[in-house]
Amino acid sequence: MYGVMRSYSGEGAKKLAALLEERKADIETVIRGVPGLISWGLMRTPDGCTTFTLCKDKAGADNSVTIARDWIKQNASDINASAPTIIEGPVSMRVTA
Repeated sequence: MYGVMRSYSGEGAKKLAALLEERKADIETVIRGVPGLISWGLMRTPDGCTTFTLCKDKAGADNSVTIARDWIKQNASDINASAPTIIEGPVSMRVTA
């Protein structure tokens, strides 16, 4: 498994978080197209939001970064949110309910 987190902060980040929540159905459709997707989530933070993607492999995680970037360009360019800080790596443990 491979995970990637995209943390959005600074100018426009809170507006971006609100837009992502508002467009939930659209986001779900786009994210479900990521090859090898295991899970995806959005977490509000004090200065914006963080999204996290878990995929079967790095290729899927890389694809999710491209899809996220493209979606924001097409649907949120007027918000002028700063580029996210991206943290990624192999996932060695996962616990579910």
